Amino acid sequence: MDDLIFSLDIGTRNVVGMIGKMEGDTYRLIDYEIMEHPDRAMYDGQIHDIEKVSDIVGKVKSKLEDRLGTKLKYVSIAAAGRALKTQKVFVENEINYSKEINKSIINSLEMEGIQLAQRELEETSEDNDGKYYCVGYTVVNYYLDGSTIGNLKGHRGNRIGADILATFLPHVVVDSLYTVVHNAGLEVISLTLEPIAAINVAIPPKFRLLNLALVDVGAGTSDIAITKEGTIVSYAMVSVAGDEITEALSQAFLLDFNTAEKLKTELNKKPRHSFKDVVGMSYELETGEILSKLENSIKELTQKISKKIKEYNGKTPSAVFCIGGGCQIPQFTDYLAESLGLAKERVVVRGTEMLEDVEISCDNLTGPEYITPIGIGYTALKDKEQDFLKVTVNGKQIRLFNSRKLTVSDALILTGYNARKLIAQKGKPVSFILNGKRKVIYGEYGESAKIYVNGRLASLDTKLTGGDEIIVNPATQGKDAKVHVKDIIKKEEKIVFQGKNIKLFNGIYVNGRKTDGDYEVHENDEIHIDKIRDIKELMFSYDIDLDIHKVFANGKEVNGNYILKDGDVIEVEKEKREQQDHIKKNPGLEAVKIEEENMGEYIEVQVNGKKVNIEKNNRDPIFVDIFNYIDFDIKKAKGILELRLNGERANYTDILKQNDVIEIFWK
Repeated sequence: MDDLIFSLDIGTRNVVGMIGKMEGDTYRLIDYEIMEHPDRAMYDGQIHDIEKVSDIVGKVKSKLEDRLGTKLKYVSIAAAGRALKTQKVFVENEINYSKEINKSIINSLEMEGIQLAQRELEETSEDNDGKYYCVGYTVVNYYLDGSTIGNLKGHRGNRIGADILATFLPHVVVDSLYTVVHNAGLEVISLTLEPIAAINVAIPPKFRLLNLALVDVGAGTSDIAITKEGTIVSYAMVSVAGDEITEALSQAFLLDFNTAEKLKTELNKKPRHSFKDVVGMSYELETGEILSKLENSIKELTQKISKKIKEYNGKTPSAVFCIGGGCQIPQFTDYLAESLGLAKERVVVRGTEMLEDVEISCDNLTGPEYITPIGIGYTALKDKEQDFLKVTVNGKQIRLFNSRKLTVSDALILTGYNARKLIAQKGKPVSFILNGKRKVIYGEYGESAKIYVNGRLASLDTKLTGGDEIIVNPATQGKDAKVHVKDIIKKEEKIVFQGKNIKLFNGIYVNGRKTDGDYEVHENDEIHIDKIRDIKELMFSYDIDLDIHKVFANGKEVNGNYILKDGDVIEVEKEKREQQDHIKKNPGLEAVKIEEENMGEYIEVQVNGKKVNIEKNNRDPIFVDIFNYIDFDIKKAKGILELRLNGERANYTDILKQNDVIEIFWK
């Protein structure tokens, strides 16, 4: 008998005990026992009177022992889905725009959201449940720089965020279950969640790639589990269920609760019903007549379930499987399908007769109300691991509730590890005002956290097994921003004026005091760059009268409004008329003038290995002048044009000197 598994489903209305065993890949149910609570020892799935519930569990155990002829020592149990608590939060993080968003960054964001949800739940909890275990969560929406996005991975941005729905199990619920079975002389060998147990038999793993919802309509609450992409992604609970219909029957026909409950369970079994109300009046009604009094109550129940499914799934799922006694109410699935906007055939009742890999060797065990108790035993035998997983995080041993495939992230959440320590943080920024506008220079990013499991580099989604040792080296903060005025200007704009390189700045002022480009900027400094903007300001700076001089920019005559640009070649020339009038008054000077113009001055440079003489024309020659002396067509590109001056990369405005070595070629 060592291969037998004893499982208990401790519900609001009754306790179901089952005996089963694995035969190959099939779970065979051998025997079962059902006993109702004599009075309300449980409310909405919560144990309120431990002594009374322990007594019923003991009686169920004794009846099974008598029939089996052996003592039962160990039991598998499940925490009620109605004990789960959920919290919705929004979490947001700043990230490095220069790096693509990867899985590690997304995992860190989600982990921080779960921790935030846990803190908020503990702050708002009225029953002081204490420690919570996260048993599942789903991301409702992702955000990138404030806009909703389907998938963050691979994108770049400054801020990422997420709406997260996290589900938690209070540890006090586990403690009360353990106390009850201990009082009945039993030891727990497996603990799962009721929604997990139900889904393990009702929706096999091969179906979980689909977006499906399982709804367990019990007496006090309706539990919901949602699958997609191969796993269970979220759990939810609605605090209305079969009792709402029972109470509606009581009100409509003046029945006591037990009579109404019995009538409700028979609505889908026979066409006519006979009953008496509390004052002794007899009724003989068809099912349809009774349902007409319940229509609003059934619709209200299905609408609340529908709303919760869409809230946790983000949309209507592809199909819904219904289990539990409450879902057998006639028209329940039709109204639920209508509320979800699904075809009627997409919302179905899942009974024991439809289970795969389950064989029932005892009689009268059909219908959806037995799915969960069967699932508890099936889950215990299929999953041999313990109900709690022991691991070590940075030297501290912890226990994780083994409700699903656990990861490093789950362990860090339970220890309260700060998720922000996993993401590299920027150093402090420097904020200042430049020419009246606020500017910010950000600090550098540090290194991301390093996670090791048993000495090997791992990640937040690395799967855990019992005894794993986790070491987390936190992320480092980057260097604080350090900037000088010349870094802000980045490239000091220059022009060639009368053959000389000059900067287009009259002065640099910080907080009203003149300084130079080496000044290190501090927080809230006010910086003003006094820039020469146009020809008019340039001429004023050099005390040149525009009325009697012509000004040329890059060989073309311009007026005082010409806006100066980096690299401009500016030349000033007196009016020819002034020169001619002067020569007329002094005829002997004409020959001298011509001679001076013709004489000119030259420098000798080497271009691609050949000597070239360049005329100065009363100014220092610049690099671009060389193209007037060599046969090199830059208009017909043959690659990337490479310019070199004395072995260094050159610009068109670089001034040439005697014996400079020049290289010009396509690369």
